[in-house]
Amino acid sequence: MRGPRARRGDVRAAALALLAEQPLNGYQIIQEIAERSGGVWRPSPGSVYPALQQLEDEGLIRAEAGDGGRRAYQLTDEGRQYAETHQSELRAPWDVVAGGAGGAALEMRRLVGQVAMAAVQVVSAGTDAQAAEARQLLTDTRKALYRILASDEESAGDGE
Repeated sequence: MRGPRARRGDVRAAALALLAEQPLNGYQIIQEIAERSGGVWRPSPGSVYPALQQLEDEGLIRAEAGDGGRRAYQLTDEGRQYAETHQSELRAPWDVVAGGAGGAALEMRRLVGQVAMAAVQVVSAGTDAQAAEARQLLTDTRKALYRILASDEESAGDGE
């Protein structure tokens, strides 16, 4: 399940907010955003690294060689000043993206993960008959979920 799409400036704001806390490399920034958004927002390297390059070009961050050859980014003096004067813009942008998904979407994501783990257990520890029963249950569940959407559309159509 994908969450809502982040706006172009959200990655930039998230990187600045995280770097205001501590120096991080690009991979760590991706991991922190994913963790802080409850897994709803996991920006791609293709969006994070260009944002970091832009921030570096603007003089707000600088990269230094870090552990394992990875470049660790940290705020410059100008970047710290920017972060202080733009606190509302940089306040937890991952919450804005994750908040758009709502608690119901986060709960659904958690439940789907639990079902997937249970299905793997049935396949790896169960008998062939149990695995067949689990496949049928999952097939029926998928169909039931689509029926929920179909009945909702029918109900919405009655009100117009």
